[in-house]
Amino acid sequence: MVASPLHAPLPRLAVDARCAHGEGVVWCVRRQAVLWVDIDGARLWLHRPGDGHTRSWTLPDRPGCIGLVEDGSLLLALAKGLYRADLEAGLSGEELPLRRLAPVEPENPHTRSNDGRADRHGNFVFGTMNEHPEHAPTGAFYQFSFRHGLRRLSLPGAAIPNSICFSADGRTLYYCDSVRAEILCGDYDPETAQVSRARVFVRIEDHAGASPDGSALDAQGCVWNAQWGASRVVRYRPDGTPERVVPLPVPQPSCCAIGGPGLDTLYVITSPQGLAAEARTAFPTSGGLYAVPLEAALGLEESRVAAP
Repeated sequence: MVASPLHAPLPRLAVDARCAHGEGVVWCVRRQAVLWVDIDGARLWLHRPGDGHTRSWTLPDRPGCIGLVEDGSLLLALAKGLYRADLEAGLSGEELPLRRLAPVEPENPHTRSNDGRADRHGNFVFGTMNEHPEHAPTGAFYQFSFRHGLRRLSLPGAAIPNSICFSADGRTLYYCDSVRAEILCGDYDPETAQVSRARVFVRIEDHAGASPDGSALDAQGCVWNAQWGASRVVRYRPDGTPERVVPLPVPQPSCCAIGGPGLDTLYVITSPQGLAAEARTAFPTSGGLYAVPLEAALGLEESRVAAP
């Protein structure tokens, strides 16, 4: 594995958000803004690095992830439902107007929506996780579109679905179950919501206790993965070999995205969830958004959900 060189820029605390459980970070090219969620705090956050404007909105339930929609609205996966958010109205007022689109596993009180994003074909793909401490694999992966609604992907159940991202051609899905120290990939058919030839992309064997969390794909086909419990983001080449490690000054990075005006900044959202009181004192900026300058424009524009 190639570690970051000694002269590499250090992570900078971009927003001291103090999220209870930061997750789901994405970069919106149109608005030149970073968006993310605070799951346990039930909030949506937005930060514009150009002018430093930062704000957040209270949500009616815990959010798991964000999808950008073609018309400028947002698709939010809240704990037990998918919602469309009018971001334009939210930016000009105090409230974020929401419209419910579909329930998510209403019959199961032990699951909630977790990681997800738009695929390359206008759909929204996300997972549900089991919140019971035993983390049985009762969560699932889903695909939503305004054309066909909600349908389940042909993948086995998972305890904590994570790491959802797509190759540039949209035909490979990367994903994981965070209770296992590995990232998987499979051939993805967006028309039928079928995933075939599931296989191991990465086994995390160099850091005991590291759990794969949110991922992002870059313009060179590499996968950046935030690793919970390991204080790092790792960039993996298309063949699954590690290319670099980006260390973070907090123990639980949870998701990453590449953005900024030049698509040359790595954004990492973090979380203090589950940390003991001593660790929270030692790492007071856990729950903040970090920014790491990159050596080139490595970002890919985030795909969007097709509007009805």
